[in-house]
Amino acid sequence: MRFDLDSATRRRLGYHLIDQIDSFFASLPERSVQLPIEQRTFAALNNVLPEIGEDADKVLDEVFREMVDKGFHVPSANYFGLMNPTPTYIGVVAEALVAALNPQLATVKRSQLASRIEHETIRWIGERVGWPGEFNGTFTSGGNEANFTGLALALAAKFPNAIEEGVASIGARPVLYASDEAHHSIDKSAGLLGLGRKALRRIAVNKNIQLDRQILEGTIEADVASGNKPFCVVATTGTTNSGAVDDLVAIAEICRRHDLWLHVDGAYGGSAIFSDQHRNLLRGIERADSITIDPHKWLAMPLAAGVILTCHPEMLERAFAVAAPYMPKAAESKGIDNSRISTQWTRRMNSLKLWLTLRVHGRKAYEEHIDRQLKLARSFASWVTSSEHFELATPQILPIVAFRFKAPSLSAQQLEEVHNSIVDEVTRDGHRWISETRVNGHSVLRMMVISYLTEDRHLRELSDALTKSATSLASAGTRYHSLIQGRLGIA
Repeated sequence: MRFDLDSATRRRLGYHLIDQIDSFFASLPERSVQLPIEQRTFAALNNVLPEIGEDADKVLDEVFREMVDKGFHVPSANYFGLMNPTPTYIGVVAEALVAALNPQLATVKRSQLASRIEHETIRWIGERVGWPGEFNGTFTSGGNEANFTGLALALAAKFPNAIEEGVASIGARPVLYASDEAHHSIDKSAGLLGLGRKALRRIAVNKNIQLDRQILEGTIEADVASGNKPFCVVATTGTTNSGAVDDLVAIAEICRRHDLWLHVDGAYGGSAIFSDQHRNLLRGIERADSITIDPHKWLAMPLAAGVILTCHPEMLERAFAVAAPYMPKAAESKGIDNSRISTQWTRRMNSLKLWLTLRVHGRKAYEEHIDRQLKLARSFASWVTSSEHFELATPQILPIVAFRFKAPSLSAQQLEEVHNSIVDEVTRDGHRWISETRVNGHSVLRMMVISYLTEDRHLRELSDALTKSATSLASAGTRYHSLIQGRLGIA
C-alpha cells in the first residue's frame, strides 16, 4: 500500500478511529485500569518485520482492540496512581492536528504561526507566575528535560565560562541542593551536566516533609568553608511520594543571602498558579529564577508536555544558542527561535493542546478542576483519619494522600510487606490502582486524585476495598495474623 492514501480511505479510517476513541472515552468513568492479575502478560512481542503491508482497517481495529482490552489505562477514573491524568478531549484533538500538520518549531521562519502560538502559551503561563519583569521559556518533553534546563540555566548564570570551557574551568567543585524527597531527575541532570551526581546535596526534610531550611543553610555554609562553590537550590512544589510543598519564601531568602539560583520543580504542583483560590499553596514562587511545570500532569494534557520558565530570559540563549549554517536566516522574523533557547532542535508542537484547551475551556475550568480535586483528596484523607485500620503518614497538601496501616507492633520491614500485600489485594482484579512507596525513609500507601472523572463514589469504592483488604489480613493464614489480630482486638 502506498503512503498517499486516497481521500475516501483517509476519511473512512479517520472517522472509524474517532468513533473508537469516543467509545473509549465514554467507558473511562467505569473502566478498569488493567486486566486481573492472572490475565496480565509482560512477554515481548515476537512478530516478524512485515515485508508487505496488511489491510489498514484490519490492522487498526486489531491494535485498538488489543491496546484497550489488554492495556494499562491511566485515564481511568479508577487510577489513583502517579501523575498521569485523563487527557482533555480537546488536547487529544490538538495532538491529531499537530501530527497532521507536523510543524517544525526549531525556528520562527520555519513554523511562523506555530511558534507564535507557543510563545503566547508561554506568556500565559508566565503571567500566572507573577514575575514583575521580563520572562521567557519553552516547551519540553516533560519534567526531566525541564529540570535539566533549569540546572543548565543556573550553571550558565553563576559560571558563565562553563558553557564554553566546561565545569573544569570553575576552579572548584560546584554543588547544588535539593530535599531527600526531590525528584530523581535532579540526580540525572547533575550527572549529565558534568557536575557529577555527588555534587547534589540531598537535604533532610522536616516533619511536614519540606526541605529543612536550617539544615540547608548549615550545609551551604559547610560547603563554602570546604572550598566548594554552591550555585543552586532546587525547591519542590508537589513531591511525587506525598505532594509536599517546600517553603519557597524561606528558601528564596536563603538563596538571596548566599547568591544562589532558585529553581522550583513545580512539575505537578506548580500548575496551582492557574487557581486564584489556591494560589497560596505556591506562596513565594514569583521569587524563583526558573520553574518547571508539566501540563501533562495537573493540567490534564496528553503526554508529552513540559515547560521551563525563567525570569532571566538572556540565560536561555547563553546556555543553548549555537550557530549553524543550515539554520534558516530571517531578518524579518520576530521572536526568538526555539532552537536557541532549548536543548532540542527538531521538536513537535507540544503547546497546541494546552493553548486550544485554554481557548475552548478557559482558565476558570482549571480553577474548578484544581479545587474539586483538592476537595476529593481532603475527603479521602478525612476517611483515613477516621478509619479503624489506617492513619495519615504525612500532611495532605495537594491531591496526594500518603497513609499507612495502623500496626505499631510491626517492624519497618514487616509494615512494608503488609503495605505491599494490601496493594496486591486492592489491585488484584485490575479495577483500580494504588501504590506503595517511601516517604522520609518509611513505607507508606499512596493514592492521588489525578483524573477529572474521579468522583466521591470512586473514592468510596477504594475505601471499601482497602477496608476489606485490611480486615482480611487479620484472618487465619496471613503472615502477621497474631500481631494484627491483637491490634484489632480479634479473639
